[in-house]
Amino acid sequence: MTAEERAHAMKMLEAAEKEYLASIRDVNDAQWGWKPAPERWSVGETAEHILLGEAVIFRSLLRAIQSPPVPDWESKTAGKTEFLERALLDRRQKAISPPSLHPQGLSREETVRRFREQRVEIVKFAAETQVFLQEHTADHPFPLFNTLNGYQWLILIAGHTMRHNLQIAEVKATPGYPG
Repeated sequence: MTAEERAHAMKMLEAAEKEYLASIRDVNDAQWGWKPAPERWSVGETAEHILLGEAVIFRSLLRAIQSPPVPDWESKTAGKTEFLERALLDRRQKAISPPSLHPQGLSREETVRRFREQRVEIVKFAAETQVFLQEHTADHPFPLFNTLNGYQWLILIAGHTMRHNLQIAEVKATPGYPG
């Protein structure tokens, strides 16, 4: 990863974390559990999904870099970094989360504690890795993304959080959200 790419990933991770923590900081218990509709997630469920999603995405990144370098990584992953950054922030396109990433009812305290611990590990990796992330790939389960390189998996961590930060904001803006 170039110095510019590292700086960009670090900036995205920092911004996503800051927004995430700010979006749930002053949420009370009624707000944490309130759902805009039976099939939609609450602030708390979305916050927990972010935690679970980041863990899975980071494991995918680590799995990618443990695999041998892919000689044709450029052709397999061309344009996907920019695509990820655009697509993840477009909330008009909904995605169905796999059951393994569905919230299980963690408390706010447990969600925040685990998020912070996990984020320390992710940021440390992003700041220190010397692996040429781009030449290591892994397939994403959503065909829309398909093969991503290690750098794109890192960007996906931040982008996934940013996407669901928007979802938390949507829940809070829904009529009926507790005051």
